[in-house]
Amino acid sequence: MGKRGSRSQSQLLNTLTKKQKKHLRDFGEEHPFYDRVSRKEAKPQICQLSESSDSSDSESESESEPEQVSGYHKLLATLKNVSEEEEEDEEEEEEDSIVDDAEMNDEGGGSDVSVEEEMAAEATESPENVPLSADPEGKEDGERPPGTSQASPEEFTDAKHESLFSLETNFLEEESGDNSSLKASQDPFLQHVNKELKEKEIQAVATNPKTTHELKWPILGQLVFSSKFQKLETFKPPKDIDLKSLHLQKPLESTWTKTNSPFLSGPQKSSSPFTPLQKELFLIMNSYRDLFYPESTALKNGEEIRHVYCLHVINHVLKANAQVLGNNSRHRSQKFGVGDDDDFRDQGLTRPKVLIVVPFREAALRVVQLFISLLEGDSKKKIIVSNKKRFQGEYGSDPEERPPNLKRPEDYEAVFVGNIDDHFRIGVAILQRSIRLYAPFYSSDILIASPLGLRTIIGGEGEKKRDFDFLSSIELLIIDQADIYLMQNWEHVLHLMNHMNLLPLDSHGVDFSRVRMWSLNNWSKYYRQTLLFGALQDAQINSVFNKYCVNMQGQVAVRNVPMTGSISHVLVQLPHVFQRMEAENLASVIDARFNFFVNKILPQYRDAVMSHTLIYIPSYFDFVRLRNYFKKEELNFTHICEYTQKSGVSRARHFFLQGEKQFLLFTERFHFYKRYTIKGIRNLIFYELPTYPHFYSEICNMLRATNRGEEATWTCTVLYSKYDAQRLAAVVGVERAAQMLQSKKNVHLFITGEK
Repeated sequence: MGKRGSRSQSQLLNTLTKKQKKHLRDFGEEHPFYDRVSRKEAKPQICQLSESSDSSDSESESESEPEQVSGYHKLLATLKNVSEEEEEDEEEEEEDSIVDDAEMNDEGGGSDVSVEEEMAAEATESPENVPLSADPEGKEDGERPPGTSQASPEEFTDAKHESLFSLETNFLEEESGDNSSLKASQDPFLQHVNKELKEKEIQAVATNPKTTHELKWPILGQLVFSSKFQKLETFKPPKDIDLKSLHLQKPLESTWTKTNSPFLSGPQKSSSPFTPLQKELFLIMNSYRDLFYPESTALKNGEEIRHVYCLHVINHVLKANAQVLGNNSRHRSQKFGVGDDDDFRDQGLTRPKVLIVVPFREAALRVVQLFISLLEGDSKKKIIVSNKKRFQGEYGSDPEERPPNLKRPEDYEAVFVGNIDDHFRIGVAILQRSIRLYAPFYSSDILIASPLGLRTIIGGEGEKKRDFDFLSSIELLIIDQADIYLMQNWEHVLHLMNHMNLLPLDSHGVDFSRVRMWSLNNWSKYYRQTLLFGALQDAQINSVFNKYCVNMQGQVAVRNVPMTGSISHVLVQLPHVFQRMEAENLASVIDARFNFFVNKILPQYRDAVMSHTLIYIPSYFDFVRLRNYFKKEELNFTHICEYTQKSGVSRARHFFLQGEKQFLLFTERFHFYKRYTIKGIRNLIFYELPTYPHFYSEICNMLRATNRGEEATWTCTVLYSKYDAQRLAAVVGVERAAQMLQSKKNVHLFITGEK
């Protein structure tokens, strides 16, 4: 009967199309658009567990509701059963491809063997005394067998330690349950989540003007504190900082010093566990204010900042989970009907509470490695990391894959290091000194993803199958390396922000008696802390911070102005002509720039004498518009963009160098991803100021790549308007930019560089 039953269930695999099977193999999960979920709404359950027979109660509960298991969950169980059946009987040859993938992930994706052997006693002692009942927050729709995932068995295969990560079926251990930091009234976490807003305060946010206050800190520099709520609080950083005063959850007080040791040296290592920059950043993070720091670069301080925000993430998750586990113990010890349900409101509508957005898999790998380091420290007792080998295989990189002779600038090497795949997403669950990688989204505490990886799940307007409920209760949003998303697809970031903290469409089995009132009132966005890190001041990034960050604690933005500008790094003797164009408003700048270029700039370069002219275009849409115009006018030109094939790039560079093509249209995104040196440039036109200030000097310095005694004929023309104030200041310096914007005249600069 058992073999026949598993054989009949395995026929569900035939319902998968080739496209679904391909997605299952490529991404380690079935596409969420094809999820087969039960349409029956799961009713929330409040389980009252007796002290004497916990396991018997849980077994009776799981046996009493078999109808909640959907067909899709049966399919997941079938995949596992088929893999076990094939070891005994190889009659099911038609399903070999899918089963082999599942078996391969079972072997390579599980937790480390040495860790499992070392923690075998602990892993068997703790879960056996814990009932395996429903996981309201960890299920997508209704009941799910332990060890299965929301998408596919490849997403999570560590069924052995499933019970370790269930918040609802675990309790705070007495020996390690020293929860004094949570009980302290000065704890910023408790002050933030327990603060109750009033209806009139929420209504006044839409009409209240934003109040601001400026302060100057020793390291961060000029800070702007702002808030739309009536009370605006500012503070200054103390000279000395004590770990105990930060209310760090165990074991972070002991592990942070070792984890952060690479950035500490000399007397600083013994005096403070933070660098001066980390100290000021963490004080703002720990106050639960929104933060925008636009001076984070991969080459300079990116890793230093990643360490400190990972500390904040783990601290927040451990406190939130400890609060839930503590209330579980209190709720279990009370008799039925005794106590107020409001005392146990400690959760959101869904379990994921932290979202970390990073551009590449390498960044996700480093974040997870920091999580492990912060939970282990120098302890000989290793933590359980489920699916560690699979994670390292999918997110790691092979150094031999990189061409040995590839020479690029240092900042390029720092950004594009390791695995630079930009389509990924992974759930991480943390509980009881254990980390579960590839956890289903609705069973995860932390989500790490790229904008593209999230976009494929969230879907678009009008699509029937889409899912963004896992974003409903995000309490901490971190967007790291935001400037890189300008070079990828900024629309994905905007799409994500538009779906943050919306009320979920399904209940996902949540226990509403444990949900905080401000989450039920759809006020989660006023409690969400957003940390935004980037390498530059940009209008689009500023717009996201100003529009979508409405934290009741207020916002803090670093607003340091560049005094010199990247033009000081130009090493060639080159006259710079800044041509100012006028536009009525921001919406008309695109058309005004095109008309100004076509009517005023281009006629000066039509003569054959002005050959070897490179036109630098930051926007791809402007590039397409100019390319079509050049084709229409039958001008002698070639072009290079991010979509140009390698052979096309070689031909365009050759024709431009030999003078066979007079104009070269060159996009900024191509320069960002390739950083080729274009030879043969004599005349430069910046159709718009570069997004990255140092690109200006890099492009200008390309003129000396083919120095044939033509310095006297070199030219450089830059188009700008009053709406380009930030980019202009980054190129020429704030003082000179202010003069140029006030004069409303064309400016001629001559830079005497090194020959």
